[in-house]
Amino acid sequence: MDEDSGEARFRKAVIHRRAPVRSRPRPARAQRALHGLRRTFTQPDQTVRTWGGSLAPWRLTAVGVVLILALGFFWVRLFHIGPPSVEDLRRAAGVDEWKTLPIGVKDDQPGIAERDPATGDWRGFDIDIAYMIAEDLGFRRDEVEFYGIESEDRARMEATDLKGKPVQVKMVIASFSITKDREDMPNVMFTQSYLHTEQSVITLKGHGKVASLEEFKGKTVCTLSSSTSALAAAKSGARLTRRNRVSECFELLDNEKVEAITTDAAILGGYKYRYPDKYDHWDLGLENTEAWGVSVGANEALRDLANLTLYRSFEDPKDARWEKAYVANILPETAANKTVDGKRVPLARPQQPDTTRPRVRELPWEEVVP
Repeated sequence: MDEDSGEARFRKAVIHRRAPVRSRPRPARAQRALHGLRRTFTQPDQTVRTWGGSLAPWRLTAVGVVLILALGFFWVRLFHIGPPSVEDLRRAAGVDEWKTLPIGVKDDQPGIAERDPATGDWRGFDIDIAYMIAEDLGFRRDEVEFYGIESEDRARMEATDLKGKPVQVKMVIASFSITKDREDMPNVMFTQSYLHTEQSVITLKGHGKVASLEEFKGKTVCTLSSSTSALAAAKSGARLTRRNRVSECFELLDNEKVEAITTDAAILGGYKYRYPDKYDHWDLGLENTEAWGVSVGANEALRDLANLTLYRSFEDPKDARWEKAYVANILPETAANKTVDGKRVPLARPQQPDTTRPRVRELPWEEVVP
């Protein structure tokens, strides 16, 4: 209303109407209830199932770890870390490339090693030990070749055939005593010992009683060249005559060109056994033990393989090859080797020397030792 004129005036009023805000459609009750049930009950159930299901990855992880450890263990055993396997040793030794196994042995020591000139057969304790080692190396008996070797040639690994020609051998099994001086030689490598014996003396039948080497002071005594027995004989004051073959010493004794023969009792015992009415055998009671070993030259892998055979023979009660060799060759001689007063001369210990386990890695498919 106008205050001056008293007339009423109207102003145009423009009313702007806002478009209604469209809200999202509200879910139906049933749907809301179902959604609430899912949130309230289903989700915890899913949580439980998720935890139970999560054990499967852990199980797979555990199985994977076990497989990795197992594969690692077999990898270590198969592909090194540690001592060599038998397969490694055979490869390093070259055994599988050899068609035959040439071995240097004595050929004039009854009971130890000799060749029958009539048949050509070899027999004796050293021969049986050689066959035992050869068997474990995979050689048949007809693939083992024996060659006579003289004492001074043992370190050179050089024997001779029946025609007198030199032959290089792979092993020497020839009543070869293990000593520090010999081990220091460039081409001598011993296995562990396979027989223990001692030094003794043999004379013609009817000789006066012998108790020590000092009784031969100033007298001529025969011994083998490069023999450990020569050292004790030389200290006694005896005049030494050295020969490469013990049979040559016996020829001198038979012709009374020497007073006695001194060397290892296991060697002399064979002659006393064969000729009981010809010789007298005397025990000197020396404390030194003569330990015989197999020399393999510079072939360290072959030494370990031979040691493995000696260890099997020593450790396995079912392996009686050493005992059979002793019973067949040395035991019969023991009873026959008696002095004048009836005492037996000890030829060799009746047990195989203690043998330690060689450093050989056993593969899963191998039975290295019992």
